[in-house]
Amino acid sequence: MTIKTILTEPNKKLREVSKPVEKVGLEEQKLMNDMLETMYAANGIGLAAIQIGVPKRIIVMDISKDEDKKEPRYFVNPVIKNKDHLKMSYEEGCLSVPNQFAEIDRPKKCEIDYLDYNGAKKTLKAEGLLATCIQHEMDHLEGVLFIDYLSKLKKSMIIKKLSKTKSSRIVV
Repeated sequence: MTIKTILTEPNKKLREVSKPVEKVGLEEQKLMNDMLETMYAANGIGLAAIQIGVPKRIIVMDISKDEDKKEPRYFVNPVIKNKDHLKMSYEEGCLSVPNQFAEIDRPKKCEIDYLDYNGAKKTLKAEGLLATCIQHEMDHLEGVLFIDYLSKLKKSMIIKKLSKTKSSRIVV
């Protein structure tokens, strides 16, 4: 497994709409393994392939709190079938928007159809943090970041801050 570089905002690649996966094969499984390793190394709970520059409809997640009991989840070509009309607010952050957090309202529950690590069709009924996380990651597949839900002012302040941080980094 290889730890990949996570793209950070502002980056045009993060705004691309990801393409469906034709078939889950060894290449996709290797990508999912690398994504999971990358996510764990960055202390994240979810990662979309586009965040490492691969425009495929693939997400990995692990919302388990126990370091010793990892519970990785793999979602290929996920589609939300049903969303609850009741909303829930979570403070969200994102590996592509480092050190920035905001309260975001999303449907409390949702139902997702997807392919798993081996390409088997699955359905998941998610609620709470799992529902929030899957919706956040699925937004990435559409080129949407959580900061897009904020006011124009808040969003531009965050992007300005991230741009300054990026330009002040020295790469050796």
